[in-house]
Amino acid sequence: MTTVNTTEFVTVASTDEIPPGVMRKVRLADKDVVLANVDGNYYAIGNVCTHEEGPLDEGILDKYEIECPWHDSRFDLRTGAVTQGPADTPEPSYEIRVEGNSIRIRPKQ
Repeated sequence: MTTVNTTEFVTVASTDEIPPGVMRKVRLADKDVVLANVDGNYYAIGNVCTHEEGPLDEGILDKYEIECPWHDSRFDLRTGAVTQGPADTPEPSYEIRVEGNSIRIRPKQ
């Protein structure tokens, strides 16, 4: 079993895999995270909708928001904040670094 040091960034994808306008689910430690590229900037929030656990990576990416495919809750990619209900609990947001063509995310503690 591999243990991830939660203070270190983890490589989850390459920049070639996530072009502008694309989002994708990645695994970070024991969490599913949705990683999105908006105009060349990368953002990551929790991938499981806080309303009824819908898969956000199967939703709609609209600029800085992701819409859940199940009940249309929307979340701000920059902060994880709910921008439209029925969800009322924000998604966790993750710190990202791009090093060369590697996209790296810091796991939550």
